[in-house]
Amino acid sequence: MSALLYKPLSLVVSGLGGVLASMAFKQIWKRVSGEEEAPNATDRDFGWGQVIIAAAAQGAIFGAVKAATDRAGAIGYKKATGDWPTKD
Repeated sequence: MSALLYKPLSLVVSGLGGVLASMAFKQIWKRVSGEEEAPNATDRDFGWGQVIIAAAAQGAIFGAVKAATDRAGAIGYKKATGDWPTKD
């Protein structure tokens, strides 16, 4: 039953986490590179190194934000229900 109740909350938390991660990456990229936008893999104006570094940074930021938001959602669920969410 715990997983059934937690599922809608985790979907909302994951969506918010994606938005926060995107915002964080854009701000960090802008401050570090001085560029408004990170390069896409097919952008001919950037070299391999720039594209790979941007992708790695984006992946690391998304992973960290996802872990933090998932963990915060689980803790919030535990505080609200008294149960730790499980995967049933």
